[in-house]
Amino acid sequence: MSRYNQHEEYLRKVLMGSLSSENPSKETYLKHYKNSNSYFNQYKIELLERYKDKSFTDFKGVHTIDNDYGQALEIVNSKKINFNLKDNEVERDLINDLKLVSGIGNKKEIALKDKGYDNLYKLQNHPKYSKKAGSLIDTINNQDFPDYFRLMKKSKEHNTMMCAGKVDVENLRFMDIETLGLKNVPIILIGIAYIENNKLISKQYLQRNGQEESSIIEAYISNLDDDSVHVTYNGARFDIPFVKNRADYFGIKYDKHLHYDLLYFARKLYRERLENCRLQTVESYICGFERFNDVPGQFIPEYYKTYVDSQNIGPLVPIIRHNRLDIISLVDIFMRIYNDINF
Repeated sequence: MSRYNQHEEYLRKVLMGSLSSENPSKETYLKHYKNSNSYFNQYKIELLERYKDKSFTDFKGVHTIDNDYGQALEIVNSKKINFNLKDNEVERDLINDLKLVSGIGNKKEIALKDKGYDNLYKLQNHPKYSKKAGSLIDTINNQDFPDYFRLMKKSKEHNTMMCAGKVDVENLRFMDIETLGLKNVPIILIGIAYIENNKLISKQYLQRNGQEESSIIEAYISNLDDDSVHVTYNGARFDIPFVKNRADYFGIKYDKHLHYDLLYFARKLYRERLENCRLQTVESYICGFERFNDVPGQFIPEYYKTYVDSQNIGPLVPIIRHNRLDIISLVDIFMRIYNDINF
């Protein structure tokens, strides 16, 4: 039975009082049930029944961890992945862009090229710009990703996704958090995924009792080092500042890292074609993946409260699945955005 047919069967069983005798179409589900209070209240009841005799330790890859801040639950999954960012011609583009030199704009670049200074190599012979041109050439030829990233970030003509092919893919950290609200509330779950030996490994850190937030933050940070590069969706405005605020609250050091926020690129590429640029909209459009029984963010605090009150893991299961889908889909979206920008 397909995933959609399974979902239809579920709707018939638990919502038959509010549905006609005909099976709902996929479009009907997305329109009427995706954000329905009654639907997700009923779904929560079903989860409580389904998992009433279960604990997290019944599942593979789930175990308790200890660190300096206490304990938390770690959930680990892995799968093979073919992650490949094809080489582009970013070096050539940069070498030909005189505007990378401080003090050179569009008009100045045209004037310099009319005089034979066609690229940065030739600009090294210019009495005023030779030193700056030489420094830029060294940066470009060294192919050091952080230097590339910072150079692109300063450029008006280029963007940081153009140099993503220079990153060591094992330094990428795909990250997403789940919280009890939008500001000054606890983080309940942090998910992080990375690539190692052609495997995508996801780790999720869950606080189970309202007392383990500092522990899950510390556990998440243990997956980062100086070379780590964050990949998020709206993480520049939400996830990263949120973690920084909560880490500061607990006195945990949280260093700044290079960061790809895919929402920025998705808006530039797709906003004219999509009704919105939410993660799941973009996920559906460029990855062809549609989620079912995925608990939207507005229901997560109530689902978590039900878990805490009942100590039944059922309401946590879709939260964990939602978070894991978020971080895993970032990997596919990252590759597709890179290709759409560069090729």
